Amino acid sequence: IFEVAVGGEKHQVLARDLQLHPVTDRALHIDFLRFNENTRIVLSIPVVFENEEDSPGLKRGGVLNIVRREVELLCSPLNIPGELTFSLEGLEIGDALHIGAIDLPEGVATTTDRDFTVATIAAPTVMPSDAEIADSEADEEGEDGAEGVGATGVDESGDDDEGD
Repeated sequence: IFEVAVGGEKHQVLARDLQLHPVTDRALHIDFLRFNENTRIVLSIPVVFENEEDSPGLKRGGVLNIVRREVELLCSPLNIPGELTFSLEGLEIGDALHIGAIDLPEGVATTTDRDFTVATIAAPTVMPSDAEIADSEADEEGEDGAEGVGATGVDESGDDDEGD
């Protein structure tokens, strides 16, 4: 928020757009929005998550699935929150965080009336490592290394059992 004097009057303004010189990065042009105590603007506010170490679901291998990294809010320029902080404390796999889980500051509201999801704790989706794949292929060949039916279900020994 800036205070700009125009014609002897002081106005509170908010910078809405800034154009920079492409080489020197000096300001070329700034668009300001003049406001008063009744003005409401729509802004995208970043979402931050805390207490990951206190989430049993994350400790057991769950994954934080962020649905919204920013939330659109309607607020006064005098009351813009820097970020929305959600606590992950006590969340289990399958739990979801909704916008209603936090108290918004006075005079701040979401642009929608529904209690939308901000993040979930999803079940782990673990891909086998290269070592695990090699171990499973070795087990399929057998202990003595004899060839047999491989992972594809095709007889890899070259013997044709049909018609013998």
